[in-house]
Amino acid sequence: MLSLRFILLLAFASSISSFEPQMGSTRVVFQTNYGDIEFGFYPTVAPKTVDHIFKLVRLGGYNTNHFFRVDKGFVAQVADVANGRSAPMNEEQRRVAEKTVVGEFSDVKHVRGILSMGRHDDPDSGGSSFSMLLGNSPHLDGKYAIFGKVTKGDDTLTKLEQLPTRREGIFVMPTERITILSSYYYDTEAETCEQDRSVLKRRLAASAIEVERQRMKCFP
Repeated sequence: MLSLRFILLLAFASSISSFEPQMGSTRVVFQTNYGDIEFGFYPTVAPKTVDHIFKLVRLGGYNTNHFFRVDKGFVAQVADVANGRSAPMNEEQRRVAEKTVVGEFSDVKHVRGILSMGRHDDPDSGGSSFSMLLGNSPHLDGKYAIFGKVTKGDDTLTKLEQLPTRREGIFVMPTERITILSSYYYDTEAETCEQDRSVLKRRLAASAIEVERQRMKCFP
C-alpha cells in the first residue's frame, strides 16, 4: 500500500503542475473575419511583456494585422505588427512595434489557449508576434515567454484550425488571410456596459472594413 506521505507528495506535485497564474482584470478582444477571440494577461508572470503587448493594443497596432501561421493542434501565430498589417502605421506605432522585450520565462505550462511570445534564437528578441496555443506543447515550456491566456473564443480558434493550409519550411500557413479587423479592450472590474460594448464592436468592425476598402483604393 502507498504510504500517506507518498500520497501527500503526489497531491502536492499535482497541485503544482496544475497551477494557474492569477490573471489581471484587463481583457483584449481581437475581432477577426472568422469570429472574436478574447484574452487576458498574466502581469505577475511576464510584466514587461504584458506592458509591451498591451501598449501595442492601445495604439491600435494589431488592427489589420493577421494570423500568418495556423498549425492544427499546435499554434495560431499572429504576425509581427511592423510587417503584418495591411494598413500603414503611424510613427508611434512603428516605434513601439520595433521594440524587443527581455525573455520572461516561467514555470507556466504551454497548454491550449496560452499566449506565448514569438522570438528568434536570441531569448531577448521577442517583439510583437505571439502564438495562441492550439494544444499542449511541453517542449516549449521554459523556452518561450507566456504572458496570458484566451478567455473566450475557443470556437473561433477551432474554426481557424479547420481552414486549408500550405507548408512553407517549418511553418504551416493558411491559404487565405485571417485578418484582425479591429481590436478593443476593457476592464472586468469596471462598471459593466454590455450594450455600449456591443455598439462599439459593431462600429469598430465597420470602420475596419472601411479602412481596408480605402487602403485597397489608395495603396493597391
